[in-house]
Amino acid sequence: MNHILHRLLPMPLFVLLLSVCPVHAQVVPDGADTAYLMTVDEANYDSLLNTFYMQQFKRNASRHQNRRASQAYAEFDDIPDSVFVQRLQALHTVVPMTYNAEVRAFIRAYVRIMSHRLDAMLSLSEYYFPMFEETLDRYGVPQELKYLTIVESALNPQATSRAGAAGLWQFIYSTGKLYDLEIDSRVDERRDPFKSTDAAARLLKRLHELYGDWQLAMAAYNCGSGGVNKAIARSGGKHTFWEIYPYLPRETRGYVPKYIAATYIMNYYHEHGLTAGHYDLPLHVDTVHVHEDIHIGVAASIADIPVEQLRQLNPQFRTDIVPASTRPYALSLPATKTTRFIHCEDSIYKLSHDTISRHAVIAPSKAAVVYHKVRRGETYNSIANHYGVSVANLRRWNGKGRKSTLKVGSRLKIYLPEPKKTKTQQNNDAVDSTAKADTTHTNPQPDNTKATTRKETKGNAVYHTVKKNESLTIIAKKYGVTVNSIKEKNNLKKEVIHPGQRLRIK
Repeated sequence: MNHILHRLLPMPLFVLLLSVCPVHAQVVPDGADTAYLMTVDEANYDSLLNTFYMQQFKRNASRHQNRRASQAYAEFDDIPDSVFVQRLQALHTVVPMTYNAEVRAFIRAYVRIMSHRLDAMLSLSEYYFPMFEETLDRYGVPQELKYLTIVESALNPQATSRAGAAGLWQFIYSTGKLYDLEIDSRVDERRDPFKSTDAAARLLKRLHELYGDWQLAMAAYNCGSGGVNKAIARSGGKHTFWEIYPYLPRETRGYVPKYIAATYIMNYYHEHGLTAGHYDLPLHVDTVHVHEDIHIGVAASIADIPVEQLRQLNPQFRTDIVPASTRPYALSLPATKTTRFIHCEDSIYKLSHDTISRHAVIAPSKAAVVYHKVRRGETYNSIANHYGVSVANLRRWNGKGRKSTLKVGSRLKIYLPEPKKTKTQQNNDAVDSTAKADTTHTNPQPDNTKATTRKETKGNAVYHTVKKNESLTIIAKKYGVTVNSIKEKNNLKKEVIHPGQRLRIK
């Protein structure tokens, strides 16, 4: 879930010898914390149900809050513990499927949650789990750890926690960077199903090498090896999850039991009166490597793919631009559309170039930057219109995706281009440039004039370079002119100016 930075450093020997707290009998709670811990899961599931595929097939998907499921949930408490123990043992997993009161409480919570979300979970597991299994197996990680993604993200690659953890495996920024995931304003590979799974497998393998126990490796995946090391020290040097359980952070205490419960419900849902429909996901997906910038909308149109589907298959791209001119990127497509894409690749590159050029981002070196504090009632459109920039650029400059919302009080970075010059200004600039060149080469003199004003050699024109926090009103009063006259001389439609901007005053 909300991972702390995984500091994969060897545990100092002296830490193991510490006994911060005396060892007590291991008492597992009765599941009172499940309500707190399941709220994140339900938020992820609800977010998932609003994604493209879930909405696309929502009309055909049955809802399983039926009489049989409700009855099974009501009768849950009558099921003896021995039944759960037997079922968990029958899974034949490498990771110990411990059963106790807390695991039972989480199974009960999952039975309730899954009663109307099972369609999505099972359909997405058909899509993602084969890839998870292959990657985990390649690194020697037990394949059943694929169920961690049920706990982490509800199989939603767009899931984001309050702490900023993102993607199917919920990496925070620093851990993602540590495992070579690209994260910038255009690409977030924490959301890339393939690359994030590879990183998660490497991280889990490293943690198992550190602790020699898969349950402790999972605990460290959640709270970081530092949190596990502290719990080991406070327990007097114990080395199993349930022995250090009381000394772990609250969320981590519930993490392994939730994993066991998720593994159980994905295998035994039918034993609790739950039945599943099916979402028609593109189970057969292929990738093409692109070497030039591609616009998702253009590619979707030419390859005859719904644009929302193409976005969903490529959640790692934060905008509709695949920035492949910097380095090659893999683009995921429905397998049935791959041939069409390849045949039309030249056209896709050309039209993408034209589309991106029309909405090109202004280079910071050619524009002054200002910061805008979002006020109540403001939108991306209203702010973009105020500064005379496009909404697309505003989002890109601030690393905001298409579905991101504005928060009151947040700051937005805005790059402002220099205003277009009138023909008179262009002529004056030419004269000024010539005069400056003549002075430089024929009679160099120290420049004692103020930086903010300068008289032109022709027409006695006066210019002002805008300083920080200056407004047109302040500048007008300084020179004894009106705001409107400055606007007219500089072809300004609004009173918006920015530091470094050069204005003609007279």
